[in-house]
Amino acid sequence: MKYICSLITVDDIKRSRDFYERILDQKVKADYGENVTYHGDFAIHLKSHFRRLIDDRKIQSTGNNFELFFEYDDIEEIVEKITAYGVSFVHPAREQPWRQKVVRFYDPDGNMIEIGESMEYLSYRLFNEGLTETEISEITYQPVEFVVESIQKHKQ
Repeated sequence: MKYICSLITVDDIKRSRDFYERILDQKVKADYGENVTYHGDFAIHLKSHFRRLIDDRKIQSTGNNFELFFEYDDIEEIVEKITAYGVSFVHPAREQPWRQKVVRFYDPDGNMIEIGESMEYLSYRLFNEGLTETEISEITYQPVEFVVESIQKHKQ
């Protein structure tokens, strides 16, 4: 069996496409009208169409039991962009226990989105804050080799 993608339902394809493509810079992989798949392997599907496919079962939003996760290293920049768009925040930008900066918010249909800095960038950021590779490894749960490679990658 092969995993293909996660699919979320939306009330308005045009509005959701604007949000994912203009605000979150996602690129369309396939456009089927009421179903759009993005590179990164997630899809948006028009709720009214999808509901017919599941025998008119109820579709709930804002269940807080699922999120789409994206990486973006400049959390402050993306928070400004999504704030200007007018999103509803689950929580403001903050550090997770392993020090990764993240922000969670809802898309226009109440689907939870998380954007976090990459673990590579996190290693680099913590190194610039004065932590050793071993300390970073212990905090982030990443192997020391990964931490060293990440720091080198971002130094260039």
